[in-house]
Amino acid sequence: MLQEILALPVEDKIFYAVLVFSWTVYVWEAYLAYRQRKIYRTTMHVPTELGKIMDSETFEKSRLYQLDKSNFGFWSGLYSEAEGTLILLLGGIPFLWKMSGILTARFGFGPEYEISQSLVFLMLATLFSAFTGLPWSLYNTFVIEEKHGFNQQTLGFFLKDALKKFAVTQCILLPVTSLLLYIIKIGGDYFFIYAWLFTLIVSLILVTIYADYIAPLFDKFTPLPDGELKSAIESMAKSIYFPLTKIYVVEGSKRSSHSNAYFYGFFKNKRIVLFDTLLEDYSPLNKDGEKEPGTGEENEAAGNESKPKPKNKKQGCSNPEVLAVLGHELGHWKLGHTVKNIVISQMNSFLCFFLFAVLIGRKELFMAFGFHDSQPTLIGLMIIFQFIFSPYNELLSFCLTVLSRRFEFQADAFARGMGRSSELYSALIKLNKDNLGFPVADWLFSMWHYSHPPLLERLRALTGPKQD
Repeated sequence: MLQEILALPVEDKIFYAVLVFSWTVYVWEAYLAYRQRKIYRTTMHVPTELGKIMDSETFEKSRLYQLDKSNFGFWSGLYSEAEGTLILLLGGIPFLWKMSGILTARFGFGPEYEISQSLVFLMLATLFSAFTGLPWSLYNTFVIEEKHGFNQQTLGFFLKDALKKFAVTQCILLPVTSLLLYIIKIGGDYFFIYAWLFTLIVSLILVTIYADYIAPLFDKFTPLPDGELKSAIESMAKSIYFPLTKIYVVEGSKRSSHSNAYFYGFFKNKRIVLFDTLLEDYSPLNKDGEKEPGTGEENEAAGNESKPKPKNKKQGCSNPEVLAVLGHELGHWKLGHTVKNIVISQMNSFLCFFLFAVLIGRKELFMAFGFHDSQPTLIGLMIIFQFIFSPYNELLSFCLTVLSRRFEFQADAFARGMGRSSELYSALIKLNKDNLGFPVADWLFSMWHYSHPPLLERLRALTGPKQD
């Protein structure tokens, strides 16, 4: 058996190595998920340590929600892995490339117009991915999220949103890809440097314009009204020299009752975005029987795209708790976590482009995936970044997860140093309850997957002795 494997051509060894590694990762992930599902199934009562911070009703709701999500993840993950394997075994990538060539030829573009063919290939590939992923997305939104009270979308809103996302993605992806391929074509021996610089510039531009021009295409952003909360946020930002220019509230409640907050922007132009579901005094989900902006007549004019808000559901954080949450987020900025993540990301990007430059000339890589007569640059990017780098990507992902947990502890400590320990403590409990987070985790599953420390660990750190 071993001799037969060793006797295989290099391209066959590469192909089967990619398949074996892909399934190895899948089996590992499935094993970790199984361990966590066992926790969901067997932990039927609130542990003693959690008795004071979580009632049995919320505990049971979160257990069932996470169990449903885990079961769904098993089947969707199995389908995804099987689909990817069939695409490789049946030659789906070279077939789609050939179809792209036929389509471009109908418009008078021959094989020499590789970039045009690449864009058609990319559009067909993303269309195929959107089509095959739609049933899973529909089930997740209208069965699981609906069952557990999170979904606020109608089917019409969901489909309209999906079409809009696809269109916006194509408007960004296709021009950026065409320019990247052109840079690689004309860049000479040092094209990897120019390609890296180009992707750096694009990423910085997208981060800068996302919340101002892209996100508002999907959600309504409004300035936080003048008042106690806005004044307190501005005062807190000023105390740590955070260059805050604007504070927005995003109407996240029209699609989901999950909550979030983030900041964005570069240099002296920082903005804070709060989800309305995060704000106890602002969330429509807390306003029992009151007519909300965008409901009633306005909703009728909009075609009833969002569902009626549920009543008697207290959600979100008080103003002091919101300030504690923002103290945590600002801690990421003050401690340089954002800059460190950007530096790590760009170092990784540069390394990957350098290795791509080393490997792109290897014909056996293309032959392994069915390209015997041509070596398209886009296909080379796909093969090398997605398949050849997969072991490295898995290792990097785990290391970044570990680093992220460390950053979260440090940001919690920063908020504690601002005198907001008790408020952050209660906010974490409320957010865990609002989002039905399950506070008990298998140690191996959490170590591999959790970018944020488990709730109990964060609460212990907030009440324990201060650490550097």
